[in-house]
Amino acid sequence: MQPDKNNAPVQSLNIELTEEMAEGDYVNFAIIGHSPQEFVFDFVRVLPNMGKGKVKSRVLMHPQQAKMLLHALRENIRLYEQSFGTIKDEMNQVPPVQFNTPKGQA
Repeated sequence: MQPDKNNAPVQSLNIELTEEMAEGDYVNFAIIGHSPQEFVFDFVRVLPNMGKGKVKSRVLMHPQQAKMLLHALRENIRLYEQSFGTIKDEMNQVPPVQFNTPKGQA
């Protein structure tokens, strides 16, 4: 372990990435939901003029981890825009979403 600028030990983290996962999946839409215990991120690929999309990945995260993700994403967007210019904000172009999943029964 190497010390950081405050002389506190910095732990390293080894992360494994399989070949299949390294290829990734292209997504162009995300749906975020939450409960008191977790945040749910559905990453979706929507094809133009098709009126439907397919969830390519679902990620569940503890609220503290979701907030850490928010900070990391905010910082990475800042760095990206610093290098490449402002990203257009197109928030009012979000279509209504319906899931084609079986209805729950009690």
